[in-house]
Amino acid sequence: MAGAVTTASAGAIAARIDRLPPTRTVWSALLLLSAGMFFELYDLLFTAYVAPTLVKTGILAPASSHFLGLDGVAGFIAALFTGLFIGTFLCGFLADRFGRRPVFIGSLIWCALANFMVALQNDAFDLDLWRLISGVGLGVEMVTIGAYLSEMSPKHLRGKAFACSQAIGFCCVPVASFLAYLLVPTAPLGVAGWRWVVLIGVAAALPVALLRRRLPESPRWLARQGRLDEADRTLSAIEEKVAHEYGAPLPAPGPDEPISPAGRFVDLWTPTTRGRVILMSVFNIFQTVGFYGFQNWVPTLLVSQGVEITRSLAYTSVIALAAPIGPLIGFVLGDRVERKFVIVSAAGAILVFGLIFAATREATIIIAAGVGLTLANNIMSYSFHAYQQELFPTGIRARAAGFVYSWSRLSVIFSSFVIAFLLNGFGVSGVFAFIAGAMIVVMATIGVFGPRTSNVALERISR
Repeated sequence: MAGAVTTASAGAIAARIDRLPPTRTVWSALLLLSAGMFFELYDLLFTAYVAPTLVKTGILAPASSHFLGLDGVAGFIAALFTGLFIGTFLCGFLADRFGRRPVFIGSLIWCALANFMVALQNDAFDLDLWRLISGVGLGVEMVTIGAYLSEMSPKHLRGKAFACSQAIGFCCVPVASFLAYLLVPTAPLGVAGWRWVVLIGVAAALPVALLRRRLPESPRWLARQGRLDEADRTLSAIEEKVAHEYGAPLPAPGPDEPISPAGRFVDLWTPTTRGRVILMSVFNIFQTVGFYGFQNWVPTLLVSQGVEITRSLAYTSVIALAAPIGPLIGFVLGDRVERKFVIVSAAGAILVFGLIFAATREATIIIAAGVGLTLANNIMSYSFHAYQQELFPTGIRARAAGFVYSWSRLSVIFSSFVIAFLLNGFGVSGVFAFIAGAMIVVMATIGVFGPRTSNVALERISR
């Protein structure tokens, strides 16, 4: 084949991936991975749009009976994020051990089946239980997607690949919001509208699980496992297609980049890795306060400002239209702007727009500030998902990313109850003062201690 390189050392596999030009074959794999992000985020974010009607129908209480009670909206959110914590912290190693592809497919099927059960529930305990179970699968999926996407992307496309993935994923926000606006106030065929919102996500996710079977296993992961012949065959098949589409010999690979061997949990605490583990754990504890403090609560926050439920869903539908635009801005930025600086700038914007949102009752300003919050949150989201995958070696990438990301899941569990307490005692202003403080911590940690990663080979970053 034109431009073929058959060297099958682990370092050569990494170098061969990084020299691939952005042809249809490369982008097809990245887009297929990104399609899974749509259903992952749909599952994650429909909570905000169904919560008010779950309260109105009496399945959930307006407020938990006590601080950590599971009968209110905060308990419903906490159940999901408890499952996410289990999936990312305890099960993040699965993709490192069994491969990106099978875990990627299996986790989506797990989520779909669990959410089908969510749609059948009529009381708070069973609703929370099945939401927790779906969260376990979702946590595994989120870690696996990040590892898979970073390893399949050539180094010059990593930023754009994550931006594209997030843009496709965040298309779910206007879809979920619009479906909730249409269905939640009604009961098509005698079935409550919130159940339709959940079931539509289930029905659409299963075909995607079948399409995922077309994806190859990560050659980087195969090489890390010592399966060099299989890694070479998989990558050679990709190179043959890419060379045909490129219409010229492929560029020569750069110098070999050594891939770390299979890792254990204890390897997170080696001198070269533990600083980044601590850095990203602190970051994840605080970044999630801004993202989910708004995304999970926006209709409820609007109702607290005196906007009735139907109008609040209309407002959120308009705000949600901005969701895919943030990552598209990131796609334009791609690898031109250092990712750590994008994260810091986005956190600053969340702080500013959040305080504006809390201070106004004017519809146009509420919507404008909500759009600004959504853009800033989603720009930060695409940036840090790429960033935290880049920081760790292939041998422990999914495990390490799962560990540091699990702190964000744990943070949401407790911050949900804190936000409910602040909303009840101090109103929307109290909630956004809490968010502003969290964003200051984000800006300080990444701005001061975060390493640079843009357009650098994965294996070199991890060293």
